Formats: sequence, structure tokens, C-alpha cells
Amino acid sequence: MRTKIFLIIATIAILTFTACTKDTGIDQSSVDLADDDAVSNAVFDDIFNTVDNADIILDGFQKGDATKSDIVITDSCPSVTLTHPSDGIWPKTITVDYGTGCTGFYDNTRSGRIIIIVTGPRLEKGSKKTVTFDDYFFNGIKVEGTKEFENTGYSENQHLVFSVRLTGGKLILPDETVIERSFQHQKEWIAGLLTRNIWDDECLITGTANGVNINGVDYTNIIMTALHWKRACRFIVSGVVKIEREDKDPIMVDYGTGECDAVATITMGGDVKEILLKHRHRKM
Repeated sequence: MRTKIFLIIATIAILTFTACTKDTGIDQSSVDLADDDAVSNAVFDDIFNTVDNADIILDGFQKGDATKSDIVITDSCPSVTLTHPSDGIWPKTITVDYGTGCTGFYDNTRSGRIIIIVTGPRLEKGSKKTVTFDDYFFNGIKVEGTKEFENTGYSENQHLVFSVRLTGGKLILPDETVIERSFQHQKEWIAGLLTRNIWDDECLITGTANGVNINGVDYTNIIMTALHWKRACRFIVSGVVKIEREDKDPIMVDYGTGECDAVATITMGGDVKEILLKHRHRKM
């Protein structure tokens, strides 16, 4: 009898331990939604890096203190060309051409062209950049849409702020499945804006986004705590995003406390799960 009682107690203990340590109760569709949102962030943040780098190159040539070596400030992979009207200074067109494909920093492979129309100097309030894509691919994902930047001047903290809007954004996977994306963000430059070393650049990002993931789920992305972007890091290093959709609890995505890593956590209800951030979609 004592043996039976011991076995029952042991079984209950094992079941209790298993219940406490089992995998999170977050369903796979919610994990997929958070993952699609994070991949979208990573791809379009990479484009921001490329566009801003091209703008730095243009600024250097405008001031007359740039040399040919400036064209490889962050990545020697693409060719960068500049054209402007024969009868004026602005607007200028910067074309970042990755050709049929080349692998640059962080082993990301890009092909096609990013075309940037610039209306004025980078640090001039009211200057704008309009970004479009010509058969542009990032790690096998085709990127579409129009991205617009506008210098809106300095904040109360004397940090330069850019308004960034994406319309008609799409990430098209090789199997033709699509992630749709649009957003309205503010990027506040908190470090490195005026230094020659671009690797000390940092921004805080606020705003909202809307999209449809590859499973056809419509969602809204709201930045609850400003996302901290560092040019020297592959991914956002901190900040919290809330992802809302119909008929389910919201998902909270926490990018961490500032470390330059690829780890984020998602929370839904009382459940928490760690995910790894990637520049490649899980289906590839």
C-alpha cells in the first residue's frame, strides 16, 4: 500500500513539474505573426541604413570633403551613382546598385537597385528623400513599396527628427507568399549624427505600423516603448511593440535591454516565449 501511495505521489509530482516547465501556451500562429513582424522590421531597417549611408555620401560630396573611399562607408558591395538636373542643384537621384547579387555585411545578400530622390541637404529642415525599388531582393525576399523620409527639425532635446513613412510595402517570398507592410514612424537621432564615424549612430523609433502576414492575418503594430536602433548592431537592441489583431490577445514583443544580440521575447496573456531575430524568413 505504501508503495502505491509513493507511486501516486511521484506521478503527481512529475505531472506538476511537467505542467510548470512545459512549452509556452502561445500558439504557433501568434509566434508566426510576431516573427513576420520582426522580419519586416529587420528588412526595412536595413534599407534605412543603406539610404542614410547614401545620404552621408551625398553630403560629403556637397561639402567638398568626400573622397572616392567614402562610397564604401558601410558596405563595399554596391555601386553608388549620383545624378542631378543640368539646370539646377536639386533634386538629386542616388542609385544604389547591387547588380545580380552580392553579399555584404552580416552575410546579407542583396540584388537589384534602390533609387533615392533627394530634395535637399540631409541636415536641412524640410528636406525629403523618396525611396523606390527596382527588382530589389534582400536575402531572396523581393522588396516593394515607397519609403519617404522628411527632416522635421530638432526635438526639445535638440535631437534631429525624421518622419519616415512606408506605403505599399511588400515582402514577396520565393513561393509567392506576401507580407504586406505600411508604417508611420519618427526617428529621433540621439547619437552620432555629426561625427565622421558612422558606427556610433543611434536612433529612437516611435510610431505605428499595419500589415498582413503570410497567413493572411491583419494586424496593427504599436511601439509602446521607443525602439533603440544602433547602426553597429544587426537588430533593434531594446524597446517594446504591441501587436494587435482581431479575436485574440495582443502580443508584446520585447527587444531587450540594449545588448547587441538577436534575442527578443514575446508575451501573450501570461505566457512568455523567446525568439531569435533573423534577416531571413523562417520559410527560407
